[in-house]
Amino acid sequence: MPPADERVAALRQWLGGLDSALGLDVATLRIASADASFRRYFRLDGRSSESGAHTTMIAMDAPPPQEDTRPFLQAQSLMAQTGLRVPGIMASDPDTGFILLEDFGDLTLLEALRADPTGQWLQSRYRGAIAALVRLQAASGSTTTELPTYDGELLLRELSLYPDWYVAKHKGIILNPQEVAQLRTGFARLVDGALAQTQVTVHRDWHSRNLMVLDTGFEPGVLDFQDAVHGPLTYDLVSLLRDAYVTWDDERVLDWAIRYWEQARQAGIAVPEDFGVFWRDFEWMGIQRHLKVLGIFARLHLRDGKERYLADLPRVLDYVTKAVHRYDALAPLARIIDRVENRTPTSGFTF
Repeated sequence: MPPADERVAALRQWLGGLDSALGLDVATLRIASADASFRRYFRLDGRSSESGAHTTMIAMDAPPPQEDTRPFLQAQSLMAQTGLRVPGIMASDPDTGFILLEDFGDLTLLEALRADPTGQWLQSRYRGAIAALVRLQAASGSTTTELPTYDGELLLRELSLYPDWYVAKHKGIILNPQEVAQLRTGFARLVDGALAQTQVTVHRDWHSRNLMVLDTGFEPGVLDFQDAVHGPLTYDLVSLLRDAYVTWDDERVLDWAIRYWEQARQAGIAVPEDFGVFWRDFEWMGIQRHLKVLGIFARLHLRDGKERYLADLPRVLDYVTKAVHRYDALAPLARIIDRVENRTPTSGFTF
């Protein structure tokens, strides 16, 4: 029996042993989605524990030792306490890697945008996502000691995905010692900039594929929060506004960023007084994130055979190349990116 089938059989057995009040119909178990990790999600029919009405639920399969559900359970508890709309936990077993969750449906913000890219609801949904993010960050004081720290070591480890997977394996380019030194200089400046920001609760994937459109209100349902950390202020806003899966024009991104900055100030979050400083932090954080994403997407293709991520590489690369050339302090990094992409160097400027 293949390992995947063994996991499904074990999941069925686990579900069958849960509280009969849930009314789970294990025979209805069907695939719901898979993500960029080893996790898979299944949907099955059941009954609401509150009303007794028929409903659907989500069963997560996170196979040990590749996945550990404890960070997911901890982050779910912390985020629920802030008032975020995260799925409720019906049952869990960290030892087997199974969790039974509330079902938020299939309509991600990304799918809604693809179906109706100019819908009147667009501004309201994004403002709702920004409001939810501000609430999460404003409550950061209560979660500081309960989440891992997004420290310099982790930031650099993420950045290393770019030379290791994107440059060497995807592009087939070997950097010489001088170029490696230039890359390290650029990385160090990005990391120093990130660590100098106000540190808050960071979801780490606050984007259109993890924000669900729900029937009630404009704030999103929030998924995929198991990698939450305590880290740089602008990280999640970059994930939302410079999304690896959808592109917005610069004017709209700037407008939403200003709205966030104003709301964060009103909420007592220590954002820079000067919006120009905040915007530079936002852009530098975006460069760090998107270099990491280039490496991750290349790895998903080359190691895991998930070719669909290749279609989003040009968008992410465009974010990086435009931003890195706007700052003279990042010139060493810009030169490496130009070399890797075989681009003619362009002159930069500083805001």
